[in-house]
Amino acid sequence: MKGRYVWYAVLVVLGALVGAAGSLVQAAWFPAGLLLALLASAAVFYGGRIATGTQLGVAASGGGWLVAIVVLSFGRPEGDGLFGGGLGEMVFLLGGMAVAVMCATMNRLSRPAP
Repeated sequence: MKGRYVWYAVLVVLGALVGAAGSLVQAAWFPAGLLLALLASAAVFYGGRIATGTQLGVAASGGGWLVAIVVLSFGRPEGDGLFGGGLGEMVFLLGGMAVAVMCATMNRLSRPAP
């Protein structure tokens, strides 16, 4: 049982790392970077589903991803911000959330017969 909690903690950190990296990549190499960032996010969300076998795996990685995105979107008091407010940033934010919801609402994984 403790092993599952370790997986959830790892998925939160992994989701945050992919969210932060995706924030940088999607703006740097638009539109290929946007596609790469969304594919990486989908891989982490689906991987969380496969690794834990539950929807909570998607929620853990999605939660870390969302926290990283929100923190990076705040900017600093000096006016520096990572997100410029363009179309790419909105597609990354909304597309990533949509992919997380799709992964979380998939049918339950079937277990192989012993």
